[in-house]
Amino acid sequence: MGREPFSSPAAAPAAATMQQQPVPCTEVRIAVPDLDPWREGNSGLPGVWSFAADVPGPHLVVIALMHGNEIAGAHVLASWLREGLRPLRGRLSLVFANLGAFARFDPSDPTASRFVDEDMNRVWSAELLDGGGSTRSPSAELRRARALRPVIDAADMVLDLHSMLWPSDPLILSGATERGARLALAVGIPPLVVADQGHASGPRLIDYPRFADPRGAATAILVEAGQHWAPETVEVAAACARSLLHLLGLVAAPARKEKASPLRPAGPPRLARVTHAVTAAGSGFTFLREFRGGEVIARRNTLIALDGEEEIRTPYDDCLLVMPSPRVMRGHTAVRLARFVAPPPSAGPGDLAGSGL
Repeated sequence: MGREPFSSPAAAPAAATMQQQPVPCTEVRIAVPDLDPWREGNSGLPGVWSFAADVPGPHLVVIALMHGNEIAGAHVLASWLREGLRPLRGRLSLVFANLGAFARFDPSDPTASRFVDEDMNRVWSAELLDGGGSTRSPSAELRRARALRPVIDAADMVLDLHSMLWPSDPLILSGATERGARLALAVGIPPLVVADQGHASGPRLIDYPRFADPRGAATAILVEAGQHWAPETVEVAAACARSLLHLLGLVAAPARKEKASPLRPAGPPRLARVTHAVTAAGSGFTFLREFRGGEVIARRNTLIALDGEEEIRTPYDDCLLVMPSPRVMRGHTAVRLARFVAPPPSAGPGDLAGSGL
C-alpha cells in the first residue's frame, strides 16, 4: 500500500540550530464514510454518478478520493447523493476516484492507504494514459485513471477535493492557466489561490493537457481543504464545492448574500504564483523550524531549510510557503515558494467553457 510521502524521524540530520522535526497528526476525528450505497454508480463505471438537467449548461465533475485516505471529500459527495442533489442546468458528475485504496483505509493507520500501487494524482499525462508503447504493467491507479478518462474528457470543469497531512491554511491550486486562477478566485472559498506548475514526480489531474493548455477552455482546480481527518476540513470542502455549484448556476443561489465567515471572509481572495518548487534531493531535507502552510516570510534571503549542505532561502520579501512537508522523502516536493500577484484580467468571450461567467 502507498503511504503518505514522509520519511522516518531517523532520516532527519541532527543539528544544534534545528528543532526536532514534528510528527504528523494521525488522529481520525471524522467517521469513515459509508460508500456502500454509492459504489456501483449510475454511469457504467464504479463510483461514478452523473445527472443531467433538461436545460443546457456546463458539465461539472467533482472528484473525491483521488487519494484513498483523503476521506473529507467523500463525505461531501455522499451527502449530496443522500440528499438527491440534481443540477438545474447542464450536467453534474460525482466521482469517487480511488475506491481500491479507500477500501484499505484503517483509522488506526490512516497514512497507509493513500494509494494501492502509485500516486493516482501523478499519472495524468496523455503518454501514460495512452499507453505510449510502455512495457510496464499498469498500476491499479493507472488502470482506474484510464477508466475515468472519458468522464474527464467530457468535463467543462473539474473540482478535485483534497486534504493535507501537515498543518496548513486551506487553499485552491489553480494550475498554470489564467482561466484556472479566474475560476478559483471566483469560487472564493478558501480565499487563498495558488497558481503553480505541479510536481516533478508527475502530472496531477489539473495538469492534464486539456486543462493545462493555455489555448483551451476546459478548466480544473484542486482544493486542499485542510488537514486530512478534521471536521472543519469537511466543512471547507463542502463550502468550496457548493460555491462552485452556485457560481455555475447548477443549483439555486442563496436568497441573500452570505455574511462574512471563516469560510467566506469579507475581503477578496488573494492569488499567489509559485516561483520555486523545492524538491528534496536527499533523505536529509530539514526545515530549521516548524513552518505552517500559508505562512508568509517577510524578508528575502531568510534561511528556512537545509537539503544536505544546500541552503534553502526565500527568494523575495513576503514569500508565501505553500504546503511545507517537514519530513519529506527524496524526490518529493518539500515546499513551494510563491509570490502574491495581481489577479488575471477578466474572462473574455468563450472563456470558462460555457459557464455563463
